[in-house]
Amino acid sequence: MKTLSVMLALCFSLLGKLTAQQAPIGAWKSTNGDVTSILLITPTWFTVTDYKEKEFLSSYGGTWKGGENGEVAITMYYNTSDKSQVGQTSKVPVSMDNGRLTTSGGGVSQEWTKIDDGEGPLAGNWRITSREQDGKMNSIPLAARRTLKILTGTRFQWVAINTETGEFFGSGGGTYTFKDGTYTEKLEFFSRDNSRVGASLSFKGKVEGDNWDHSGLSSKGDPIHEIWTRTE
Repeated sequence: MKTLSVMLALCFSLLGKLTAQQAPIGAWKSTNGDVTSILLITPTWFTVTDYKEKEFLSSYGGTWKGGENGEVAITMYYNTSDKSQVGQTSKVPVSMDNGRLTTSGGGVSQEWTKIDDGEGPLAGNWRITSREQDGKMNSIPLAARRTLKILTGTRFQWVAINTETGEFFGSGGGTYTFKDGTYTEKLEFFSRDNSRVGASLSFKGKVEGDNWDHSGLSSKGDPIHEIWTRTE
């Protein structure tokens, strides 16, 4: 099993000096045989997920912050392979060469191809803060048990986790579009039900300030009305 330092090096060994212009914000993809790896990076968060066709393998992620001398501080918020790493912070040396992202660590080298530049009206970090039930919107206060959604310019991933116990409750992700008030996502992986992979769902979407009003029908036909709020 990879140690935390090796895993972080695999993701961030070439992240640059991490100025706003240099940091590789956006979505990145790497393949190794039939395994696809997706790396999502926002200004404060990252996620890494490995999957095969209709088979979720693993995922981990958390926050990152630029430091001095080409280092970043990484704090792990979830790790499906080793929940004992949740809450650990590590400093990792980083660099970036002409916009190319190549990662290495533990004798392993990996190249990432950029998918998008991380720009868009929904790009960033979100937490579900309200959900409708029986015709009433019920607030969901910040707690250790939380559901987060990370979006770049074209890709999304949600994770349901407990930041205190390290428990992982589920994750799904893939591509999305947001146009004329309609949010459409297509699943490329789903930890709870691999048969859902390939499904497309559309919802009404409206962003007002830091709140994203999200409503429609689930894959089971159940009505959904949620409010997601931007987080740092």
